[in-house]
Amino acid sequence: MAIRNIIKVGDPILNKVCRPVEKFDKRLAQLLDDMAETMKESDGVGLAAPQVGILRRAVVIDIGEGPVALVNPVFLEQSGEQECVEGCLSLPGQYGITKRPKHVKVRAQNRSGEFFEIEGEDLLSTVCCHETDHLNGIIFTSHVIRMLDREELEQQK
Repeated sequence: MAIRNIIKVGDPILNKVCRPVEKFDKRLAQLLDDMAETMKESDGVGLAAPQVGILRRAVVIDIGEGPVALVNPVFLEQSGEQECVEGCLSLPGQYGITKRPKHVKVRAQNRSGEFFEIEGEDLLSTVCCHETDHLNGIIFTSHVIRMLDREELEQQK
């Protein structure tokens, strides 16, 4: 495994729509492993392939239960609404309050191409939405109600 460079906002790759993953091979497995290691090293809870320069529909998430890879994710359900504090590894030090669905159900493929579903609320819902947005060239700031300064961020913790 290797730590990959995280693309920062301003790089046009972050504004592009990703292509579906079609080959479930060693290269994909290596990418997913590298992404998980990069995310962990950067203290993130999610990382999308375009954030490491790869325009493929793949994300990794880890909200404390171990990393999960979502390849070609599609939302089956979104319900409710929540306000949450979001940041992004591609925008270091910037945080904002966003509105996201409270609950999501996502269908995706694993690293072997097998389909599965993941369902959750709160942080899991937010991370699934945030990372899937990256696959569509959308940065979380487009959902921000209000950006937070350092003092407000500390109060939110």
